[in-house]
Amino acid sequence: MTEPSHANLRVGLVGLGSLGIRLGRQFRSVPNAELTALADVNEDIQTDAGNELCVSEGSRYHDYEAMLDEEPLDAAVVATPNGLHYGQTIAALERGLHVLCEKPLATNVEDALDLFWRDQKNDRVMMLGYQRHLNPAFLMARERWAEGENEPTFVTGEITHDWRSYYENMNDWRMDPTLSGGGHLLNVGSHVIDAILWVTGLTPTHINADVEFHDEEQIFDKQSSITIKFDNGALATISDTGIVARTREHIHIWDDDGAVYIEGREWDERTGYTIDAEGTQHDPYLDYQGRQTKAEAFTAAVLDGVESPITVRDAFRTIVVTMAAYESGRTGERIALAERYPFVEDGLLD
Repeated sequence: MTEPSHANLRVGLVGLGSLGIRLGRQFRSVPNAELTALADVNEDIQTDAGNELCVSEGSRYHDYEAMLDEEPLDAAVVATPNGLHYGQTIAALERGLHVLCEKPLATNVEDALDLFWRDQKNDRVMMLGYQRHLNPAFLMARERWAEGENEPTFVTGEITHDWRSYYENMNDWRMDPTLSGGGHLLNVGSHVIDAILWVTGLTPTHINADVEFHDEEQIFDKQSSITIKFDNGALATISDTGIVARTREHIHIWDDDGAVYIEGREWDERTGYTIDAEGTQHDPYLDYQGRQTKAEAFTAAVLDGVESPITVRDAFRTIVVTMAAYESGRTGERIALAERYPFVEDGLLD
């Protein structure tokens, strides 16, 4: 397809769960984007969402591929369950569309690598849904390490969340192995993995994990403790649980000059402060009012040609570490990433 001559980015939304609706609302508020079509297999949800998001009845679809074929779109937003991301993203890319895909990129390393190479070979924008890349506290940390001169030496991360009803009832899509692809770590804890990899810029080399699974097939993890070794010798420890009552998150990163601490509760904005080499805490000004939404960042990447803030490479690195943690948890072995995934070329995990 050629770039549109019209002012607005015409967007089709696939998947109308709570996340899809939030993304639809975001695009409705972007001046140079237009949500023109949507697709979902549930007709009642489709009707309610179409009414709320002001999408005409003729542009509401049960079959997402029909939407991609019949609507004059510039971009597709994929907000469906994890196991559908790979196929739906390929379908959009093969039709020449830009893609905003919610995390995770895929549910296995092979599919994630395929999407990485597809992204490298075409000129469409592909952006993932790890929203911490847009948060000022994480941007501050990235400027210090991945884009700066400092080198992390010690990292801790933790996220807690209440998934107890899912494990008890086993009737949500998150408890369907085909749709989910994993448990709490893949669905929620990977946010912390992604954030640590992105802000530090370090290359992971080895993974150790203890994982508590809910099921005998060892698919749906409930909680885990992961150690990541990086090529500079630094260690990161990550704790993830889905069987506690409240959502809390922290990422603490130290170097020789002090630390950045990032904290959050529930799904409120994560905030950050620094500690200097003498141990004094500082609270820098961070502009949370001016932060971009995912819809704004994606639209800018397509129409203005700015770099996507959440790249396929970022999401690929996260999948590799997450899948290695699952394997370590199942086998009790330390996973050397270069040995386990020899098809991943040198440099892709940098």
